[in-house]
Amino acid sequence: MSSSDASPRRGGPSGSKGGPSGSKGGPSGSKGGPSGSKDRPASTLRVLPLGGLGEIGKNMTVVEQDGRIVVVDVGLRFPTPEMVGIDLVLPDFTYLLERSSDIEAIVVTHGHEDHLGALPWVLRELGAKARPPIYGGPLTMAMARSKLDEHKLRDVRLIDLGAGDEIELGPFTLEMIHMTHSIPDSCAVALTTDLGTVLLTGDYKFDQTPVDGNPADVSRLAQLGAEGVLLLCGDSTNADRPGFSPSETVVGPHLEEVFARAEGRIIVTSFASNIHRVQQVVDAAAALDRKVALVGRSMRKNVGIGSQLGHIDLPAGLMIQAREIDDFRDDQLVIISTGSQGEPLSALRRMAYRDHPQVQLHEGDTVVFSATPIPGNERAVNETVDRLYQVGCDVITTRDAPIHASGHGYAEELKLMLNLVKPRYLMPCHGDYKRLKLHGQLGEAVGIEPGAIFHGENGLPLEINARGARFAKAERAGMIFVDGVDIGDIADAALRDRRMLSADGIFIVVATISEQSGGSVADPEVIFRGVPFMDEAGRLIDEIKEVVEDSLERAVGDGIRELDVLTDLLHDHLAALVYERLRRRPMVLPVVVEV
Repeated sequence: MSSSDASPRRGGPSGSKGGPSGSKGGPSGSKGGPSGSKDRPASTLRVLPLGGLGEIGKNMTVVEQDGRIVVVDVGLRFPTPEMVGIDLVLPDFTYLLERSSDIEAIVVTHGHEDHLGALPWVLRELGAKARPPIYGGPLTMAMARSKLDEHKLRDVRLIDLGAGDEIELGPFTLEMIHMTHSIPDSCAVALTTDLGTVLLTGDYKFDQTPVDGNPADVSRLAQLGAEGVLLLCGDSTNADRPGFSPSETVVGPHLEEVFARAEGRIIVTSFASNIHRVQQVVDAAAALDRKVALVGRSMRKNVGIGSQLGHIDLPAGLMIQAREIDDFRDDQLVIISTGSQGEPLSALRRMAYRDHPQVQLHEGDTVVFSATPIPGNERAVNETVDRLYQVGCDVITTRDAPIHASGHGYAEELKLMLNLVKPRYLMPCHGDYKRLKLHGQLGEAVGIEPGAIFHGENGLPLEINARGARFAKAERAGMIFVDGVDIGDIADAALRDRRMLSADGIFIVVATISEQSGGSVADPEVIFRGVPFMDEAGRLIDEIKEVVEDSLERAVGDGIRELDVLTDLLHDHLAALVYERLRRRPMVLPVVVEV
């Protein structure tokens, strides 16, 4: 959508600090119907984070007025080690399913997985008839289209919305404001209503010399501040880091220095979506007359999209296919790979464990980590680095050279944002609780009253009207797990079973009984897998068989013949014995067979 298609609206309500106080007094927040808001007066603005508060990842925020909803970002995060067998973690978007007919649009600030990755699952669950239009920058929408194609979701309205464009969405006027981040087409989202403007920054930094030469639109942010910003929902990721973040352009020369010292192959790992970083690696490789190969499906896909849209320049003859790697000498190659976060199935992880079909790492290779671990991923990254050393690689990280610049602003940049937009109210977002609190302290430092700073959490809606702002009654929020292509809240059952199996193993005990008498007609069979300390258990197997026989005899004496009741009795008796002997709780699975 071009700017000529938008309906300009630059004016807005006054955001002077002399307006309504930020005290917690205000609307009651009582729920009306499934929405929790339909009985509230139209003059109430409601901001409900469903993800991204108290965590890094799965960002999703619901902005609501007059019973109409705009959703900003639909992100995911990757599972922690204890989430055994889980592939992805999504925000619980049950609230949206209950309000599907009220959704005006979904707006995506940029193309990172923690802001875009949950889109296919959200749209699939909403169903074809309730799918709203999706808005975002051209690169963001191209990435969204690629994701939806993978999920065979093609009947979706994806609308390019350039920075500076404005459109009407029910009671909202939506404007995208250009920001700088580690991916092109990053935007802040301004949603203006009759009460004022809510500004959701997305991820940002104030880089004055970005790789693409297009810094953040500071003048528009300042203009919004002069017009009046009611509420700022700001990125808190680097609130704990003092000063200003280094510019992205400082990375390129340092990468070239690292490349110049390497005698063998160079493997660079970075975020697949960090197209500017890929450009810097390509430029450094070209300067040293090395060929470049892209490894990893998401890396190839994103670079292809970025190249088509003009965000990355790939010199003719420089790029080679992964299958051609063995056709060149080691000192002629740079390989750009996914896996900077130690993801289990990523290309670099597979290389480190000698499980990649096209790249076999060996002594003399140099692996460059042009990224820092996302909080929570440190262990996986360290395991990958250690494995690379075991293989014989030289490993260069940000501790060794300035080969990465964060895409998130440091504390001084957060204060700059606050001073530019001068919000009446502040709700720190996108960070764990420590960073949210630090962001609030930065707000106080620039003059925002403590009572106007709201430290929220997922599921806790902030409601604002002419009398002030306050938190209302909490809505459902949490996590939805993706296992393969299926989603659901499996924490209470399957996930618990997986943890038990991974930690303590399983006993399977097969008892065969007579259909007529109910008594045992064969020796019980005991099968165990993954149970630790069985060598120290002595005659545990014999004891298990004795417990089975005793339990069956007692059941016959008590007249118990139902198979489900017999199974429960055996489980309780066997679990007690196993815990007494091993002091562990493996899964105990009794099977009763009638003959």
